[in-house]
Amino acid sequence: MPNKSSKKSAAGNDRVVTQNRKASHNFTVLDTLECGMVLVGSEVKSLRNGKISLEESYARVRGDEVWLIGCDIPEYTEANRYNHVPKRPRKLLLHRREIKRFAGLAAQKGLTLVPLKIYFKEGRAKVLLGLCKGKQLHDKREAMKKAQTQRDLRQQMAKRR
Repeated sequence: MPNKSSKKSAAGNDRVVTQNRKASHNFTVLDTLECGMVLVGSEVKSLRNGKISLEESYARVRGDEVWLIGCDIPEYTEANRYNHVPKRPRKLLLHRREIKRFAGLAAQKGLTLVPLKIYFKEGRAKVLLGLCKGKQLHDKREAMKKAQTQRDLRQQMAKRR
């Protein structure tokens, strides 16, 4: 019988580096997929320091590969001449069947692959990709109204206590 203490909890190993908070405002997330990233050493060091920007980044399928484009990982200052290019396209690691399924859905329905979160899982950098549909202006306004009413309800309930 395996020792239970040797098993690592999945929730305890995830360390979130950054989240794309604007994605939930600008897009409706239909499906998500976890994938790995191909990085160089100075990029990993910069990620561990928490320096990354997911603004204006998206994923694109080229042939049989998926690339993360527009993601800004600033240079690691101690890496001097062995540093990386901050906004270079980065290859994402997915199985072929996942690429075909997500690429097919994205191409058919005009959907976008948006990075929602970057985190470390068991020491490896992972990206949570979302298959998203862009929100119209009226959808954004409606979501803001719902959030405001929820906020008001919570405040009223807090005052009653």
